[in-house]
Amino acid sequence: MHRLGDFDKLQVCYEAGPTGYGLCRQLKRLGIKCIVVAPSLVPTKPGDRVKTDRRDAKKLAQLLRAGELTTVWTPAEDDEALRDLVRAREDAKEDLLRAKHRLLKFLLRHEIRPAKGVRNWSNVHRKWLDGLKFENRASRVTF
Repeated sequence: MHRLGDFDKLQVCYEAGPTGYGLCRQLKRLGIKCIVVAPSLVPTKPGDRVKTDRRDAKKLAQLLRAGELTTVWTPAEDDEALRDLVRAREDAKEDLLRAKHRLLKFLLRHEIRPAKGVRNWSNVHRKWLDGLKFENRASRVTF
């Protein structure tokens, strides 16, 4: 960054992505003006489909200089950690639902159904699941 010039005059940007906002916070601690932009809000020309890091960087620099970029909120580390926690919880709930559906479909393929009136995932249903036995080794492993 020192090779690029005086930190007081330097302004940088990058597109928000999976790497988070640590780079932005680090640059700001160094006294460098940094903004994070939403990739979906970066203006594009029709037919401009060739994407390379060099072209993207040049385009971002030109748009930043022209004031054409829309910034996104850069969360503090605690806010980003809370976001990660919420995402992890949502992912875990989705994984659980998928696993339940996978198990029920497996049982349907084997024509195994609980007794009438037993609600899926109730205590009675879970006890019924615990009591299931499969003769075929591959089915036991799958179950």
